[in-house]
Amino acid sequence: MITSDNMTTVARIADSIAERIISGALEPGAPLRQDHVAREFNSSHVPVREAFRQLQAQHLVVAVPRRGVRVSPLDTRLKEIAEMRAALEVVALRHSGPRLTTAHLAQIELALIEGDNAKTIEEFETANRAFHQALVAPCGMPRLLASLDGLQLANSRLVFAMARSVGWRPRSNQDHRLILQALRTRNVDQACNLLTRHIQTIERLALPAP
Repeated sequence: MITSDNMTTVARIADSIAERIISGALEPGAPLRQDHVAREFNSSHVPVREAFRQLQAQHLVVAVPRRGVRVSPLDTRLKEIAEMRAALEVVALRHSGPRLTTAHLAQIELALIEGDNAKTIEEFETANRAFHQALVAPCGMPRLLASLDGLQLANSRLVFAMARSVGWRPRSNQDHRLILQALRTRNVDQACNLLTRHIQTIERLALPAP
């Protein structure tokens, strides 16, 4: 039985392992053992199993018969991921745009500023995910948001992999700024067009500036 305390532990375990997978600290194919994870987080096996289920739903781990749970392979289909994100995230933004309050806009701006001030790829990608999540959070479509979370995590894994191979340096994200400006003026159509363009050029944006 999963209690409220266990759910907090589940989230802590899932979030920690997810970040390690996304950053590449846990490489594709690396085994994840329940007893080791339970010992690290000082928990029973129940929340560990639930955390593994959540990570599997996010396509970050796979359960291999007779081999246990392992980190899933890196999905290198960046174009497919970007096109799916462009389609789904715009649907979510069309629903969330009219519902964005001053507090929501402030949260979006905070993520934008944190991205601009990022000194490491880890800081930048955390802020980038926060920005995109804040754009669509009020859409009221939980299944759509869950799908977007999975796509964003797949995208983040690729960003980290590219950064490890070719390097990364801080830069401002003008697209994010333009999207926020459009939402501040309640021009949701313009914001959606900007978001589409932004995501569809993600192959270029994921690489370091020349």
